[in-house]
Amino acid sequence: MSETREKQSNMATTKLGRATQFGKAGIKVGGNYLKYYAKKAVGVDDRAGLHEDNASDIYETLSELKGSALKVLQMLSLDDNILPQQYVDRFSLSHFKVPSLSFPLVVKTFKQELQKHPTELFDSFSHNAVAAASIGQVHQASKDGKKFAVKIQYPGVADSIKSDLAIVKPFAKKLFKITSEDLDYYLVEVQERLLEETDYLLEIARSVALSEACAHLTGIKFPTYYPEYSSKRIITMDWLDGKHLDSDIGGLSQERRNFLGQCLWDFYHYSIHELRKTHADPHPGNFLINEDNYSKEDAIGILDFGCVKELRDEFYFNYFKLMKKEFIPCEEIFYELGFLYDTDNAEERKLFTELFSGAINLLSRPFDHDIFDFGNDDYFKELAHYGENISNLPELRKTRRTARGPRDAIYINRTYFGLYNLLNKLDCEVKVTRPDWLN
Repeated sequence: MSETREKQSNMATTKLGRATQFGKAGIKVGGNYLKYYAKKAVGVDDRAGLHEDNASDIYETLSELKGSALKVLQMLSLDDNILPQQYVDRFSLSHFKVPSLSFPLVVKTFKQELQKHPTELFDSFSHNAVAAASIGQVHQASKDGKKFAVKIQYPGVADSIKSDLAIVKPFAKKLFKITSEDLDYYLVEVQERLLEETDYLLEIARSVALSEACAHLTGIKFPTYYPEYSSKRIITMDWLDGKHLDSDIGGLSQERRNFLGQCLWDFYHYSIHELRKTHADPHPGNFLINEDNYSKEDAIGILDFGCVKELRDEFYFNYFKLMKKEFIPCEEIFYELGFLYDTDNAEERKLFTELFSGAINLLSRPFDHDIFDFGNDDYFKELAHYGENISNLPELRKTRRTARGPRDAIYINRTYFGLYNLLNKLDCEVKVTRPDWLN
């Protein structure tokens, strides 16, 4: 893995400083719209250029601010069906390719958290980050001949979550065409998960628990974690060699693609249905393919348990009832899950029953097969087409409440669509397992 070259010697940590910096992006976006409408007035509808400029300006600002606002972009980039492709392509860089912090800031964090310089704890410690994402950056270290990955949280990230979400809210409203009240309904869940994600001691505890619970699964490897070199803002774990899933994997045989895909499916199936908690950040940067020493026991490494979604029984059973074969819309479950409200009129009940039935049929389609071909791009084109059609429905603008469905579904939907996209990148076929009670 090559080291990042861009570095920041400082970053805004106060509410005012972060709001001011983000305001500059707002000015740039406003200018982009002026250029777009000027071109449109003379007969040139360059919407693709508008999306590219906006995506670039928003990403550039948030990659310097880092933190929760950038994390929201990372979440959006997992789903190709929500945003125009220009946003997805740009925002996907937030997984591990944002400008890293300079070494003096890293040393400052070490002294605050562990009261020592990194070189006092390790025999060697890379001055440059090997990866930098939304909440922290990773350095390589060694001690007694053993290699470690050391994740360091950016200054002020944990303290700025609430204000960061307020900063990004106007852009989210515009991108999703959603009211402030409806957006707030979902941001409660996002804020809770982000607060957990900035607590590295909680992440270590979850990482150890899930690693031990899933240790029997074939092909999955987890790093060992080292609490003695960790703190609330620093995590030290084994260094795992391998190639990220978004790298060039064109040389893999179909047999190996299918095996890797099955490993991922089995990991998610077991954690969701047996443990009722799951790794809810399935972007390619969190999965490493073992290239040099491929074996059935050590095929794919799983990193970063910062975002873990625990499933309440009530939500779990109602949600997965919708995944049964030959799904028939059930108003009782739709009301239980908040897809429908008692205040809905007949027109709204009909509209949202049809919309959610269509979405559920698409999401659950793999469950209708014993073996599903995730390399079939037609399925993913259908997903994208369905999402685009929904976003353009004029009827949605007339409804009184557009916030539909349980907050819990935000991260479980994200998990499944993220998993599906990983399996599509692998171009693999998977044996689809279901919990016994669903068969």
